[in-house]
Amino acid sequence: MSHIAVERNRRRQMNEHLKVLRSLTPCFYIKRGDQASVIGGVIEFIKELQQVLQALESKKQRKSLSPNPSPSTPRPLPLPAKPNHSPIGLETVGDVGACCNSSLADVEARIAGSNVVLKIVCGRIPGQILKIIAVLEKFSFEVLHVNISSMEDTVLYSFIIK
Repeated sequence: MSHIAVERNRRRQMNEHLKVLRSLTPCFYIKRGDQASVIGGVIEFIKELQQVLQALESKKQRKSLSPNPSPSTPRPLPLPAKPNHSPIGLETVGDVGACCNSSLADVEARIAGSNVVLKIVCGRIPGQILKIIAVLEKFSFEVLHVNISSMEDTVLYSFIIK
């Protein structure tokens, strides 16, 4: 009888922890409501947060090593695959993404199911997010989610678009 109560308590705790994980994770990372999908979505979300943290730590380290302040240059996010360079500056990342680095912004686009994950690292400009969304909507993209992370004068916009 005590084994049944212990197992029931374990399942209750697991369900509570899964509810908390689901509530802390943006909905587009979790495709279905089953336990495996929730855990998989949380893993992907944590990986993305780690990339943001690495980019911010790298920028902080560069600033601390630099003796005189200079305009910061946005750095690309780490890419899991080795890019293939094209003559126009667009790099393909595997079969499902592309990256373009310019003096204004570093842009990465990846296909995620029926959506596109668009990441932009650039300098902060007032009203910039509204302009980006307006351009995306002008080209008939539907913005499903936006995540904004910033450090000093650099900002990372992460869009999920359809």
